[in-house]
Amino acid sequence: MLFSTERTYHDPLHGAIALNGSDPIEAALIRLIDTPAFQRLRRIRQLGSASLTFHGAESSRFTHSLGVLAIARRAFDRLASVYPQLQPYRAVVLCAALLHDIGHGPFSHTGEEVFGSNHEHWTGRILQESAPIRSALDTVAPDLTEQILQVYLKKHPIPLVWQLVSSQLDCDRLDYLMRDSYFTGASYGKIDLERILMAMRYDPVTQQLVVARKGMTAVEHYLIVRYFMYAQVYNHPKNIAACWVLQQAFVRARGCLQQGLLEADDTVKAWLMGNCDRLPLNQYLAADDGVFTYHLQRWQSSTDAILSDLCRQFIDRDLPKTLDVTHLDTNDRQALLQSVQQRLGTVNGDATYYAGLQISLSRGYTLYQRGIKCHTAAGLQELSDLSPLVQTLTNPYERAWLIYPRAIDSALLKTQ
Repeated sequence: MLFSTERTYHDPLHGAIALNGSDPIEAALIRLIDTPAFQRLRRIRQLGSASLTFHGAESSRFTHSLGVLAIARRAFDRLASVYPQLQPYRAVVLCAALLHDIGHGPFSHTGEEVFGSNHEHWTGRILQESAPIRSALDTVAPDLTEQILQVYLKKHPIPLVWQLVSSQLDCDRLDYLMRDSYFTGASYGKIDLERILMAMRYDPVTQQLVVARKGMTAVEHYLIVRYFMYAQVYNHPKNIAACWVLQQAFVRARGCLQQGLLEADDTVKAWLMGNCDRLPLNQYLAADDGVFTYHLQRWQSSTDAILSDLCRQFIDRDLPKTLDVTHLDTNDRQALLQSVQQRLGTVNGDATYYAGLQISLSRGYTLYQRGIKCHTAAGLQELSDLSPLVQTLTNPYERAWLIYPRAIDSALLKTQ
């Protein structure tokens, strides 16, 4: 049965995202959005613990997923109006765009580091094991689930289909750069979405997504924006410190649970005590930011002093300091860390929970999944071959950070 009414989601970036219930594909999208597995994304923050650094970063994976759908629909429908042979792939592009992040767990990417989970693995499992998801997809086509999985694996026979969802110029990146810039207040994160969408082309010979030469400047700007967002937002030193405290708290909690010294519900026990990627589906989907944040609040009163203090630091945003030690070689970094831990040894018990080294990496532009091809008079050419600016963005940028408590004199550390 098709929905007889229009469903509208009012988005701060894209305006009204309207889905037409009389269209079989968009009716399926409405069903997918209404499933418990997708609604769970409302309870998972897009940027994990980054709200402790950027107070406006409260948006969810739910809002991001709807945004990716909105951009993918605009991009695909525009291309299909010029190349009608693409029309049969509308369902797989739109459903893949909507569901691409459905496998994310608590604290998003931060949680993957903390718990050792893999959201792409879980996206595949949810598509195959969740009855409501499968039912909604099967109403469109019996092989739609398999086609979507091909998209996520970059194996769909039409490259453009998966490139719109996962590539160097995809609808996922376009939305998260715009959304994360908006909610963090990072003004340098703005991109020219309209010009980028107008520049997108389909190459019938190679069947891949390409951009028109006249749109190259907008794409260059998009890549610069991505570079700065990684440098100034995703890898912000205070965000690195918040992730560090969160990870140490759960490492300590795991040890306490193993010794029978801590209380936790069945969901948290399962996540901390086993392999997260082998959990039963219902146990994985039972976890979200709220479940784990509630436990962090409870554990502030734990009899384990270290766990209690780590949880207090995260909940109260009493975070450690960071020192950029990129200029030091590996041996000097370790020597500095050992010096800090020795000073903490008699003060904070196990100093390894309070001081450590973290590496942040900005990958820059790569030829990941075919890179970005430009349509020129001489044929298709790689963007980095045409643009000296993009060429400078191909080098990855790595920074090393020393995490240490406020009690340590930072001026003294800089003299080491």
